[in-house]
Amino acid sequence: MTKQAVTSLSVTNAGPLAGIRVIDMATVVMGPYAAQVLGDLGADVIKIESPNDTIRSGLYAKTPGMTSLHLNVNRNKRSVALNLKSDEGHAAAMELIGSADILISNMRIDALRRLGMDYESLSAKFPKLIYVHAQGFRPDSDRAGLAAYDETVQAASGLLDVAQRAADIEKPAVLPTILADKVSALTMAYSAMAALVHQQRTGQGQKVEVPMTDTMLAFNLVEHLQGQAFVPSLSQTGFPNSLMKGHYARPTKDGGLVMVIPYGPQNFRDLFIAAGRAELAEDPRVNNEFIDVRKDGNDLSALLDQVVPLLTTEQWAEICLSKSIPFGPVLRLDDAMDDEYVQDGHLLDVAEHPSEGSIRMIGVPMQFSATPASIRRHAPLPGADTEEVLAELAATKNLGKNEELAGVSA
Repeated sequence: MTKQAVTSLSVTNAGPLAGIRVIDMATVVMGPYAAQVLGDLGADVIKIESPNDTIRSGLYAKTPGMTSLHLNVNRNKRSVALNLKSDEGHAAAMELIGSADILISNMRIDALRRLGMDYESLSAKFPKLIYVHAQGFRPDSDRAGLAAYDETVQAASGLLDVAQRAADIEKPAVLPTILADKVSALTMAYSAMAALVHQQRTGQGQKVEVPMTDTMLAFNLVEHLQGQAFVPSLSQTGFPNSLMKGHYARPTKDGGLVMVIPYGPQNFRDLFIAAGRAELAEDPRVNNEFIDVRKDGNDLSALLDQVVPLLTTEQWAEICLSKSIPFGPVLRLDDAMDDEYVQDGHLLDVAEHPSEGSIRMIGVPMQFSATPASIRRHAPLPGADTEEVLAELAATKNLGKNEELAGVSA
C-alpha cells in the first residue's frame, strides 16, 4: 500500500464563513452533514447533542460514540451535551441559539414545539436567526410529520422508478448510497448561505424549509422531465441516455472494468476503428448527424459489448484521451486510498485524532483561492466542549453587562 500523507489540522480560520456561528441540533446524517459543510467553510459550528445520538452508534468504533460516520460528518464542530428537557439545559441551549446566525435541525416539528424551539417561538426572540429545517415532506402538506428515510424518499421522488426502467427489473433496489440525505444536506447548506446573504444585508433572519421529497423530485426531474415539460406532453418522462439498457461498465482485455461513453457518431466511429473493427464504422446508425438513442441506443450498446473487451484498460485510456471519448476506469472504493488522483488531491489522508489515533479523513473537495476551506477540529467526544462553550457564553454575557453598565455610568 502506498504511504499516505499525515494531515495536520489547520491552525487558522480564513474560510469564507469565518465569524459565522452555526448551531447544529440535527441527528443522523442529513442535518449534521449540512452543518459540517458550513464548518469546513469556516463557520464556528456548535453541536448540541444528547449522548444517545444515533450517528454515534455503529459497527466500527474504537471508543464508544466515536463511529467512523461521526468522525467525518461531525468534524469542525464543538460538542455541547445538554438535556433540553431540564430548565438549566434548555436555558443554555436558548442562549447558544441567541448567539448564532444559523440553526440547523431535522427534529420533528412537534418535538421542537414542545421545547419552544420551533421557528415561530425562536424568531420572536431572535429575529436575526436563520432557521434551516428539513423533514421528509412539506410541513403544509397532508404528509407532514410522516417518518421519512433515505429509502422511502428515493421511492417517493421517482428515483426507484427510473432505476427500474433502466435495469428492466421487477424489483428495483435503492441506490447504494444515502443520496436523498446527502443531496438534501447540500441543499440545506447552500440555502443557509443564501439566507445569510439576506441577513447580512437586512439584519433579518428567516425560516428555510427543505423537504427531502421535494428536493429529490426536483433533482431527478432536471433531465428526466423530458417531453413532459410541454403541455400537451411530447413523450413520457425519462432521459434516454440514462435509461439505455447498456449503460454499464464493461470488461477490458486485461480484466479491468471501464466506462466508455461515446456520445456522438464520430466517437463511435473512432472507437470501432481503434478496436480493429473498421467495418462497424460504416454502420448507418453511426453515420447520421446524431445518434437516435431511443431507437438505436440498445443495439449500439450491444456493439460496445463486443469491442471493449478487445483492448486493455491502458489502451482504451490512451485512445479515448486522443479521440476525446468520455472514459473512466471503475474505481473500487477499497482502492481509493491508493489512487494517484485521490492522493494528489488529499481527498483521503491519514490524520491523528486525539482519542482515536490514526484515522482516514475525507478531504475538503472545494477550493477557494482567497478564503480556503479547512479542517480545523476533529470530531469531538460527546460533550467534549461543553465547559469551554458555556464559559465563552458566560464571558460574552458578562461583557455585555459591563458595557451596559459603562454606558449608564457615562
